[in-house]
Amino acid sequence: MKKPSLYLIISLFVSEFALLGCNPESISDSNESQETNETTIAPMQGEFRARTLFTNPYANIPAQCYIETSFGTQNACLFCHSNAAAKQRLGSTLAQAGFDDYIGNLQLEYAFGPADRFSVNPNINPWENTITPHKLDEAFAALDIDADSWDMQSYIKSDNWQAAYNKKRGDAKVSNSGIAGDAFRLFPALNPAALPADDDGFVRTQNSGEALFSDAKGMNTGWRAVNFMPYGIFMPHTGSVSGIYVRLDAKFMQDANGSYSLDIYKQNLELLEQAIQDRIENGTTHYVGGASDEPLHRGLFPLKTEFAHPLHYVDVDADGTTSKFPGTRASHVKEIRYMVKWKMYYPDEPVIKEENAPLYYNEKESWIDNGAGWWMSAFIEDANGSLRGQTPEELMQCVGCHSSKYSFEPAQFTSGTGNTIDTVWSFSRKFTGDLGWREMDCLGYKKNPYAKSNETSGEAHRGDPINRDADMGEYRKFLNHVVGASLYGDMPKSMEAYLKTLITKANGYSDNFPSLTFESVEQLKATQSLRLKLMREFTAKKEYLTDEEYIQAPLLYPTLEESLAGAKGYRKVVATQRYTKGKDYFGETLFTYKYYRDENTSFTHMDGTPYAFGETITDRPYHTEETILWHVGKTETLIDEEGDNYDSEYLPIFKYPLEFEVK
Repeated sequence: MKKPSLYLIISLFVSEFALLGCNPESISDSNESQETNETTIAPMQGEFRARTLFTNPYANIPAQCYIETSFGTQNACLFCHSNAAAKQRLGSTLAQAGFDDYIGNLQLEYAFGPADRFSVNPNINPWENTITPHKLDEAFAALDIDADSWDMQSYIKSDNWQAAYNKKRGDAKVSNSGIAGDAFRLFPALNPAALPADDDGFVRTQNSGEALFSDAKGMNTGWRAVNFMPYGIFMPHTGSVSGIYVRLDAKFMQDANGSYSLDIYKQNLELLEQAIQDRIENGTTHYVGGASDEPLHRGLFPLKTEFAHPLHYVDVDADGTTSKFPGTRASHVKEIRYMVKWKMYYPDEPVIKEENAPLYYNEKESWIDNGAGWWMSAFIEDANGSLRGQTPEELMQCVGCHSSKYSFEPAQFTSGTGNTIDTVWSFSRKFTGDLGWREMDCLGYKKNPYAKSNETSGEAHRGDPINRDADMGEYRKFLNHVVGASLYGDMPKSMEAYLKTLITKANGYSDNFPSLTFESVEQLKATQSLRLKLMREFTAKKEYLTDEEYIQAPLLYPTLEESLAGAKGYRKVVATQRYTKGKDYFGETLFTYKYYRDENTSFTHMDGTPYAFGETITDRPYHTEETILWHVGKTETLIDEEGDNYDSEYLPIFKYPLEFEVK
């Protein structure tokens, strides 16, 4: 039987679930917009457009994917490209470490495939701001702005979220304004004035027009804060930190009689946690209360699940005591991101993947279909620091992490990583129980009021949760494989200095932690191998933990000077609006983007020109034979499939009940 077209699927869905938000009223009663006299809302209607129309058709391939691995001693690849979730059919179809022959093994090769024969090749690194920061400096200089006059502390403490929220139209209870052409159509219905969330994680409001129901503590918006374990990306050392909020459809908040019940909602959120973290109890098949007809699908979120994701600048003063947000989350946000699930997709369905399949998006309304059942929208700073809707090419960067393989007509372009569950990155990493239902606090960060501007800014008050499959702490595993602070494989100066002070022969280590200085490839290989060995000694000794068994602060948090320098650099990206050329700016080219290979592992530029020692890698060669691999990248990452720094089965789920590393 022929499958229905995507347009028909969308049309049928929006006719039944037009608002796609939690509304205490019936859908039919809430169709009238607050700002129009329309009796029906505009459906979510976009258009299919080829990604080759973008200046960068490969915006879904993050800048981190282009780094070198120091001869396999730095394997950041495994934390995105694994098989486990897909092999276990846990809300994923993306086996990216060799289990799927079509995708290949993305830990072992830079196997970037072209969209077609006529577009630019993806083996050219497009992220200019990151790999050639001087180009951003030149673009910024042309604006004739004095960056030294910027007061970055005042900037990151200013609130740009509220003004953006105030542009949201339609029913304040729902996130879809329902107004065609509205650039803020899918701005999440989460008023920052109602934050921070209460101690049970629920966001309550003083405005009845924003509340879905009342409970014993006040008027409840339905949103609940999620506290999770970050790593490698959106950590304080990277210059960005997250808040995460989830909301389910109204029926999940109601009892069997249709009355709102906070207890029922808590039960359903707990069931969702069990489903995503793959620990559904025997015999549990459905949600409860008004959602008792809703099957509990392992690894899948139910229809109309919403996520709001504010991405904050790092403010080392912000620990939730004298600041609005905890966890170094500045009042000023870089982005506000939103996801809503509009269609169920099941990992057991047949799937296809077509490199040149079109994207489905609405440019005016600032949303894109991620190809796996979710609409995604996002809002980013304009040149003045206010939030604007993102362009389709900018939104495509979100699809790079939040997508999967999914089959419908016409064939949809797909992307994503192998370790997300139902294309969501954070929820599987949620701390279980009450600890996970609170504002994201980045491992219990508390500011040290006595820290100097060049000293680590504060302390962690939480340990390292044990990864269920690896049977070791999640952050320990990260350090053991990346030997760095982020997925770029870099290490801030304060973290480097801390490790050099602690990891010494005098302190019982096999050697002193060496500086990353070298004059030859052989010296590089020896240095990086030693750094990997010593990092594993360090974590095995549990010296990455304090006496209280919290993670050592220098491994997590920057100094004030580092945080402000990072914010200042990113503001150059904001001022130039060059987001499509990279959101990460380091001021200089990172070591992991430079060419350090020997004759046995060498590669050239695409045109055959050899690389010089230490040259910035701007492109890599590809297959030229007329086969299925035509123009697909062929350079090896140098990660050894038989070595101990390779892991194809990484899964970001913790032990339950929650356990932490102990000394």
